[in-house]
Amino acid sequence: MNVITLGVEEEYLLLDQSSGLPVAAADEVCKAVGLQPAVSSAEVQRELLLAQLEVATPVCESLDEVGGHLFRLRHALGEAAQESGCRLVATGAAPYSLDGPNAVTDTPRYRGLYQDAPQLVDEQLINGMHVHVGVPDRTIGVAVLNRLRPWLPVLVAMAANSPYWRGRDTGFASWRTLVFGRWPVSGPPPAFADAGDYERRVRGLVTGGAIRDIHQIYWQTRLSETYPTVEVRATDVQLRVEEAVMLAGLIRGLAQTAEWEHRAGEPEPETLPEVVAAAGWHAARYGLDGSLIGAGGTPVSARDAARDLLRHVTPALAEYGDANQVAGLVEQTLHEGNGCRRQRRVLDRYGPLGLLRYLSAETTKDGEVW
Repeated sequence: MNVITLGVEEEYLLLDQSSGLPVAAADEVCKAVGLQPAVSSAEVQRELLLAQLEVATPVCESLDEVGGHLFRLRHALGEAAQESGCRLVATGAAPYSLDGPNAVTDTPRYRGLYQDAPQLVDEQLINGMHVHVGVPDRTIGVAVLNRLRPWLPVLVAMAANSPYWRGRDTGFASWRTLVFGRWPVSGPPPAFADAGDYERRVRGLVTGGAIRDIHQIYWQTRLSETYPTVEVRATDVQLRVEEAVMLAGLIRGLAQTAEWEHRAGEPEPETLPEVVAAAGWHAARYGLDGSLIGAGGTPVSARDAARDLLRHVTPALAEYGDANQVAGLVEQTLHEGNGCRRQRRVLDRYGPLGLLRYLSAETTKDGEVW
């Protein structure tokens, strides 16, 4: 069996220990974490705003590896944040923030983004989880992109972890999805005829001046320009490592299933762009509470959609020995609620400071899950 490799990137917020407001402490935290031998400099990266950091796992072959690396990186950064007087939090959007400018990381690219869209950058206090799955070539990569499209809203709903913004409940399960969708090339990607079509259309966006460079392709799935991977960017960062592992397993399962279907000559699903776009908005609004818009444009229970996704990828999960682990985590999510639902429960019961403590504790908690 040729193993489809995995890599996971997670974005985090740095928040004040008492107020929960974002703190521009990325430089201090990076310096503190650099003193820890368990973390390499390549694994921790600065993000657009100085109140954020990103980690990247090494290339992994198993979900146990993914989970182990994420636990290691979260603990190291959590300790470094504490030493720097702030909290590390894995939530999709800053629950508390002020209306005004936020300190931007001083690089030419980030300064350029601020010049292009200052208000968007000031409000980019959002964090995603990106899953890279290995593909043998870009032809297979485009086939995977096309076959992933109907499942993107289900992933958004399952991963929703950003209900709060500036101290208020937005009414959305994934407010991050709405905030990130304001960039020129974002949301679900279109369908592509083949790899050449993908390249032409992507390069056309750059040469036409729609975006500064190819790294501003912010579709929910895209081909990586750095690695031989498909990168799935649709999901909020997860409160718990085990939830990140669940999503990584489902996404690898989708990629493997798509490759099998492509090689077998099965037709690609017909997904109308307006339905995919509306379904994504609907998933961000309601998460796992209520219904989603199915591929045919008809309502489907969010729980049924999650289980349909699980059934769709179960043969691929079984190929890697992941079926029981991922199925158990899906059922746990459906039973306990995703990050959005749990955040709302905690705030209702314990108030703003309780929510802040909960977010911090969930991000770095110990647990022998693997």
